[in-house]
Amino acid sequence: MRARVKMTTSFESGPQTRQAAMAVLVHAGAEQIAARLSGLELPANETLREPENGLVMVRGRIGGDGAAFNLGEATVTRAAVRLDSGECGFGYTLGRDRDKARLIALCDALIQRHDYAEAIEARVLAPLRAEQATAQQRKAEHTAATKVDFYTLVRGEG
Repeated sequence: MRARVKMTTSFESGPQTRQAAMAVLVHAGAEQIAARLSGLELPANETLREPENGLVMVRGRIGGDGAAFNLGEATVTRAAVRLDSGECGFGYTLGRDRDKARLIALCDALIQRHDYAEAIEARVLAPLRAEQATAQQRKAEHTAATKVDFYTLVRGEG
């Protein structure tokens, strides 16, 4: 039997918290998210929108501030979930990973519930964030190791 401990802190689950969570979840694999959610006792939920694939137009700008142009299309998968307590979560991800979109939507809904927000942060988001930071650091170190410095010798006048 699991004991449920309710912790009271000043954890705030506003729009910035949800955006930060989505930034972490979209860079994780569906298996990673599912593995971390498996240890939690999840509330009942229903699928509002089955995961579906579609296309979005990707726009670009020359130099970041030039005239906008259509770069091309990208495949996106989206899903929506509602918890029995009423919170709705939405998940979007590049590619055709339906499971990942649904898991992201579920996490989004759970973050909105105060009794689950801290658990999602501690058991799902924080470990994923740490793994992603480690991978990014490793990549930066690898890139720095291949860096070549070019310099020019100035010939003396005269």
